[in-house]
Amino acid sequence: MSGMLKLMAEDEADLDIIGAAVQDALVRVGEISVDRKARRFTAMLNRFRWESAGERGPYERVRAALSFDGVMGVKSKRVRQDIDDALASVLSVTFEADAEPPSGTVRIVLAGGGEIAVAVECLDAVLVDIGPVWPTPRRPDHERG
Repeated sequence: MSGMLKLMAEDEADLDIIGAAVQDALVRVGEISVDRKARRFTAMLNRFRWESAGERGPYERVRAALSFDGVMGVKSKRVRQDIDDALASVLSVTFEADAEPPSGTVRIVLAGGGEIAVAVECLDAVLVDIGPVWPTPRRPDHERG
């Protein structure tokens, strides 16, 4: 499986790269977890492979894991936690430093107005493709009015 991504982020610029890689990823609510003992947030994604998508395809998705360590708390709004199969599309992943860095909040914004806020001691993120890769019929559309 060539071209599998493994990215790490310890600052906002690094996280911007991860954010671009996970844009339009699909995530099921039941595949988001918080391990309070390990203080880790993990989301299993079906990531659109922007890095290999030309204008006309072929287009692919890949199974990937996005995780944050040093988690102090997680809050969400407008996320259907009662339906494990509820599917959401990731619009952006950003970091807002607290008044006293390196702590801050990672904001995962979902299509439809949902948001997950992950409070972290410091930015410590990993995105890793875990396979498999499969074809997808279309490229996500970003028409903005």
